Amino acid sequence: MWVHPIISQRASKGQFAGLYSDLRAHPPKFFNYCRMSVATFDQLLGELRPALTFQDTNMRRSVSPEERLIITLRYLATGHSFSALHFEFRMGTSTIAGVVRATCSAIWMRLKASVLPHPTRQQWLDIAQGFLERAQFPICIGALDGKHIRVKKPPNSGSQYYNYKHFFSVVLLALADTNYRFIIVDIGSYGSTADARIFRASRMGRWLQSNQLDVPQPANLPGSTGPPAPYVVVGDEGFALSSQLMRPFPRRGLDAKRRTFNYRLSRARRFVECAFGIFTHKWRVFLSPIQLAPQNVNVVIKACVVLHNYVRTYEATPDEDAQVESLPSGSDTIQLGRSGLAGLRVRDFFADYFLSPIGSFPSH
Repeated sequence: MWVHPIISQRASKGQFAGLYSDLRAHPPKFFNYCRMSVATFDQLLGELRPALTFQDTNMRRSVSPEERLIITLRYLATGHSFSALHFEFRMGTSTIAGVVRATCSAIWMRLKASVLPHPTRQQWLDIAQGFLERAQFPICIGALDGKHIRVKKPPNSGSQYYNYKHFFSVVLLALADTNYRFIIVDIGSYGSTADARIFRASRMGRWLQSNQLDVPQPANLPGSTGPPAPYVVVGDEGFALSSQLMRPFPRRGLDAKRRTFNYRLSRARRFVECAFGIFTHKWRVFLSPIQLAPQNVNVVIKACVVLHNYVRTYEATPDEDAQVESLPSGSDTIQLGRSGLAGLRVRDFFADYFLSPIGSFPSH
């Protein structure tokens, strides 16, 4: 048959035809359904409409931009299979797969420049000010970590995607600010690859090591007239220590200085952990293995990264941020070489500062 009888009733009995207007009349329900407000949805639709509009033909009418976006958001918000969406929206399974793939690609291509831009020097300074105010960690320009995205084992892939947590995954490596937005991301590395190796091979890591990110010049720590220190990124024990990336001291034999440094670093690093938590619980496609080919998984991750920043930009409130956070809140100059202070010296320099009177904060 040309069109299955169930699919032929899409215009009258499909989920979009029966729910869309009613959902718009009840904003809380619309938010639960699409994971964003009506106003944000309309703004997003306006920016994507040119890429989601297709021509009607004599054979059939094209799927409207509104329905394309609703189907895609519903897939990302629930992780339902294309077979399940086929019955919900009364649309062919292959058609839904094409709609989701094309819409995710459009979201990435149309919005990445505005919500995931290359930071300017002033933006780096603003990010550093946020870490100083909210984490009491000075001259920090981001929290770095990797997130394993569960996938179905790709055919003939051996153990490439099998990670140390004993499931198959691809890695989302992200640098986050104190507003839980992603600054720079690297997407699609094999799950078996360590975070440090991914970072070292990524464009993000190469740009940071070669000073191509327009990071501000080394500066004095607040209240200090001592030697300037470089702006740094904070990460966990999975990353290698360098003059641009701070990791905690080993846990054995910690003295007061090292324990204080580790505490301050954990306060700063929690922002990327919280960002991943917000990311996966809003877009619940990541709560179960994604049943797509690796190249399509990467397209879905890219779209969700952009949507995460988009929604955080237009909808985040201070009250919501407070609920997310799980923790309370001149003289001789050191000569910098080609790569700045060595990683060990920079870390010790921060540790000494945090233990000094000028480096302590009222919260301690």
